[in-house]
Amino acid sequence: MANRTERRSLVGSLPALATLLVSVGLLVAAFVRWPQIHWGGQVWLLVMLATFAVRAPFSAQVRKNVIAERRHDRVEATLLTAMFAGMMVLPMIAVATPVLSFADYRLPDWATTAGVLLNIPYIWLFWRSHTDLGRNWSPGLEVRDGHSLVTRGVYGPIRHPMYAAIWIGVVAQPLVVQNWIGGCLALPAFAALYLTRIPKEEAMMRAQFGADYDAYAAKTGRIWPRFRRDRRSAA
Repeated sequence: MANRTERRSLVGSLPALATLLVSVGLLVAAFVRWPQIHWGGQVWLLVMLATFAVRAPFSAQVRKNVIAERRHDRVEATLLTAMFAGMMVLPMIAVATPVLSFADYRLPDWATTAGVLLNIPYIWLFWRSHTDLGRNWSPGLEVRDGHSLVTRGVYGPIRHPMYAAIWIGVVAQPLVVQNWIGGCLALPAFAALYLTRIPKEEAMMRAQFGADYDAYAAKTGRIWPRFRRDRRSAA
């Protein structure tokens, strides 16, 4: 029993803290270099600040969670690290330093504007997903003590709205961070994590919630809303 209570969320793990420290350092460097940054990159930096601001209070909250079950293996760890590198570390290096400038490209303003506009639904859905999940959120495949099946809010029509938000973000990223390494690698990195994790996550939810999860899955879409009309036979 003592061992179980020591199992805390991955939010407080050493890799997570190291990633946060590196990201903060690069963020400071980026704002020092602000006048030299392309305006799409400037918008991306503001979006990343908003992303950190959304996640920070939830990270602090779930750090206290006692984990009842964790399905975290080397594949999961590797893909999660690749996603964080592709979505945060590499684009920050591309924006904050000239190290990756050899891989820069330039798109027309309309394409950059499209990327900026895509970040509006990204940040809203990212925030709303965290708000509706509350302490049930975790960066890894974890079930906490007292875990509940959330079916309200944005989880009403979609089972994985946070993944939907991230899909929008990684599609927008190459449009605003115009660098083949810092802008484009996020898309394949997240795609690999998504395709690998979703079956495991849904299997874990089925094991935890049984028929309730099956009923929920039957009336929702994974990342695209599914609205079902009640069909009532005429009297």
